[in-house]
Amino acid sequence: MASELHGEYKVHGGKLVVVDLEVADGLLAGVSVSGDFFLEPDEALADINRALTGLPAELPATAMADAITAALPDGVVLFGFSAQAVAIAVRRALAKASSWLDHEWDVIAPTVLPTAVNVALDEVLTGEVGAGRRNPTLRFWDWDEPSVVIGSFQSVRNELDPAGVEKYGIQVVRRISGGGAMFMEAGNCITYSLYLLQSLVDGLTFEDSYKFLDSWVMAALESIGVQAFYVPLNDIATDQGKIGGAAQKRLSNGGMLHHVTMSYDIDADKMVQVLRIGQEKLSDKGTRSAKKRVDPLRRQTGLPRAEILARMMETFAARYNASPSKLTEQELSAAGRLVETKFGTPAWLNRIP
Repeated sequence: MASELHGEYKVHGGKLVVVDLEVADGLLAGVSVSGDFFLEPDEALADINRALTGLPAELPATAMADAITAALPDGVVLFGFSAQAVAIAVRRALAKASSWLDHEWDVIAPTVLPTAVNVALDEVLTGEVGAGRRNPTLRFWDWDEPSVVIGSFQSVRNELDPAGVEKYGIQVVRRISGGGAMFMEAGNCITYSLYLLQSLVDGLTFEDSYKFLDSWVMAALESIGVQAFYVPLNDIATDQGKIGGAAQKRLSNGGMLHHVTMSYDIDADKMVQVLRIGQEKLSDKGTRSAKKRVDPLRRQTGLPRAEILARMMETFAARYNASPSKLTEQELSAAGRLVETKFGTPAWLNRIP
């Protein structure tokens, strides 16, 4: 006799979706969708259940969502949830997708390291989590030297002004994730990396995964009076301006990196001498000046950077039962080797000249 399976998914900014089902001969059976969402007309709930019944249990979330959408008549209104949300709840019931509390989380407090080592650790720790040798982990960066970390697909000559780089002694490093350049002086921004299993974002679109993985930091910012929100795809902003941006990288072993940098006290005059921020990049942002796009947390909160970092760590730990952790000697050694063979080499930095 097949056992009943149960899955839940809370839509970011929306409602709870619950799915109870069985699996018989590899197919979904006895599917029952419920939750605190709104659906019109009522009869559409039976259409959703019928659409899922008989589907292969190994089907990916996107295919399940497509089957639900195809089965719904024109004019059906799903409010507070979506076909995608139902599919994620199904995948969780099948243990194909996971929730935050399905994992044991670690938090690594800010540790001063060379920027190249910080970048290398992103690759090392993402791989370790994917391989099951480390718990999913939130790590806060710290550094001393003035740096620019460029995205994996950015051009060095298009992003950097050589005169500014030389004038201010900027250390330039290329990271493994996409996205834009980060101008980083000691204490001028808040940077963290989240190392997780891809099962946590199973079924989510890339855009939705950004908001989902940063829901805890939005809560932390709200607790200190900052109402932050995502501007698609990867900008984090308030009504006073952009405060940061996120980037991601997924590895073949199932590990995933989600990386965020938020401005705390950026020297905007120096930044525009170091970075080439063209009008084309600014054209869809509703502003003509890069200085106006970055609105530091120091001004918005009046709080020391250390206090904001502490609130972020406290919020994450409270939400997900996370425990303090440290970098191991093996991880630091592996990062050091990667700096020598990859992240500290001209070949990697200039792979897109």
